[in-house]
Amino acid sequence: MTTHIALRPSFADLIDLWAPVRQAGTGFQFTEGPVWHPKAHDLLFSDMPGDVRRRLDGQGIREAMRPANKCNGMTYDAGLNLIVCEHATSTLVRERPDGRREILASHFDGLELNSPNDVCVKSDGAIYFSDPWYGRMPVYGVERPRQLGFQGVYRVPPRGGEPQLLVDRYLFDQPNGLCFSPDEQRLYVNDTVKHLIRVFDVDAGGGLGNGRVFASNIVSATEPGVPDGMKCDALGNVWVSAPGGIWVYAPDGRLIGKLRVPELVSNLTWGGPDWRTLYITATHSVYAVPVKVGPRNEPYMRASQNAPAAARPAPAPVAPVATVNRSAAQLAEPGYAVDPMRCALIIQDMQNDVVMDGGAFESSGSPAHCREQNAIANAKRLAEAARARGVMVIHVWFVVEPGAPGVTANAPLFEGLIDAKALVRGTWGAAPVPGLEPHAGDQVVEKMRMSAWEGTRLEAMLKAAGRDFVIVTGAWTNMSIEHTARTGADKGFYMIVPEDCCSTMNAEWHIAAVNYAIQNVAMVTRADDLIAALS
Repeated sequence: MTTHIALRPSFADLIDLWAPVRQAGTGFQFTEGPVWHPKAHDLLFSDMPGDVRRRLDGQGIREAMRPANKCNGMTYDAGLNLIVCEHATSTLVRERPDGRREILASHFDGLELNSPNDVCVKSDGAIYFSDPWYGRMPVYGVERPRQLGFQGVYRVPPRGGEPQLLVDRYLFDQPNGLCFSPDEQRLYVNDTVKHLIRVFDVDAGGGLGNGRVFASNIVSATEPGVPDGMKCDALGNVWVSAPGGIWVYAPDGRLIGKLRVPELVSNLTWGGPDWRTLYITATHSVYAVPVKVGPRNEPYMRASQNAPAAARPAPAPVAPVATVNRSAAQLAEPGYAVDPMRCALIIQDMQNDVVMDGGAFESSGSPAHCREQNAIANAKRLAEAARARGVMVIHVWFVVEPGAPGVTANAPLFEGLIDAKALVRGTWGAAPVPGLEPHAGDQVVEKMRMSAWEGTRLEAMLKAAGRDFVIVTGAWTNMSIEHTARTGADKGFYMIVPEDCCSTMNAEWHIAAVNYAIQNVAMVTRADDLIAALS
C-alpha cells in the first residue's frame, strides 16, 4: 500500500489517496502500449524487448502474438480494429479482427518514418501518432540508421492517405505520448527528453495550431520517470507517466496530484466493465488501480453498452426505505431489511499485528479469539456480499510512522504499541490480514486512536456518499468497535454490529462489549442475517 499525493484538493475527487496499486502480472522485460477491449473485456499490452504482445483477462495472462514487431502504443478505431505502432518495422498498422493487416503509414517524403510510438483516434476517424526514434535503438527496437532528420507528429486522414506532418520539424526532441481533450478541441503531446507537455488547438480540418507549453519540468533528481504514456480523463485532466508514477494536471495546467507506482511507469489506459480501473504498464509489471473518474470517451469505447458516461455530479442519496429501528438499540429481530444504498461497511483494525499469529499483539489472545469467532472469514463473506449489493466498503487501519510520532502513551494499549514497534507503515504488521485486502472501489481510512472517527475523514466520506447506516466489523470489540459504535451513534448514524465479524482479546471481553456496551447504541446481528437483510 502507498499514499498517493494530493497537491490540490480536487485530486481526491479523481482517486482515493489510499487506492491500492494491485500488481496484475509481472516478470516481463519492459511493458508498454496497454489498451482495453470494450466488448471482450481484456487488456492487450506489449513486452517490447521480448517482442511479444500479451493479453490479460479473467483467465490470467497469455501470449497474443509472437513476434510482434516490437510494438509500442496501441488503440482501437471505432470499428474495433487494432491500431499498432511498430518499432521494428517503423510502421503504423491496422489489424482487423479477421487477421488482415493494413499499413497506414510507413514513409514521409519518401523516407522511412523513425518508429511510430503512440497513437490516438479522433471521432472523425483521423489517426494521430508520434514518431520519435526509440525504435531504432537496441533492446526497444532494431538498431539501424535513421532516414529522417527530425522527430514529428503526424495525422492520417479518415479515409487514409499519406501521413501529414502537423508540427514544425524541429519543435520536438522526442515526441511521445499524445491524447485529445474530451471535446477534441485540443491535442496534448509530450516530449520525453525536454520533460514537458505541449498543447495545440485542433482546427476544423484536423490540423494543429497555437502550440504552447502546457506543463514543464516533469523530472526529478531523486526518482526515475519521464513523460511517456499520456491520457485524458472525462473531466479534461491530463494523466502522464512521470517520476515516481503518474502525475495529473488540471485542464488549466496546474499539477494537482501524483499517483504512486512501485516501478517506472511507461503508459496507462482505462478499462474494466465500468471504465473505472486504471491499467498501468510499468517496467516489469502491469498494475491496476481503482479510480473515481472515467476516461475521455474514445471512439472505440462507444462500441460497448457500458461506454464511459459523460462527467456528471454524483447522484443524490437514495431515499430511506430501511426498516431498522431508529430509536433504541436492540438485538435484531428476524426478517429485518436494510437498504444497501444507505449502508457502509467498516472493516476495522483487521491487520496482521492485531489478529494474526506472530503479530505484535499475539500474546493478548486476540488471534485465538479471532479464530474462535471465525471473524476473518465472516467479515470476508459479508464484504463480498456488500460489494455485490452496492454497499460502500471502508477499511480502517491503525497506522503509525517509525517511532510512532504523534501517539501519546496515555493508555496501556498505546504504550504497548510504541514498545512493540507495532503497526508501522510499510511493515507486515500494518498490512491487512489475508482475505481482507481492499478491492477495487473500496476506501481506506487511517487512524491513530481507538475510534475510527477521531482525526479521520470517515464522517465526511459517509455524508458525501449519503450513507447513514454504518456496519462495524473488525478487531478489539471492547475498544475499537465500541468506541466507533458509540461515537457514530452520537453523530446521528444508525450503527449495526454483526458480532461474529468482530474479535477481541478473549471471549469474556467480547461478550461484555456486545451485551452491555454496543447494545446501547447499535443493533446487534450476525453476518448471515445481515447478508439476507441487504438482499
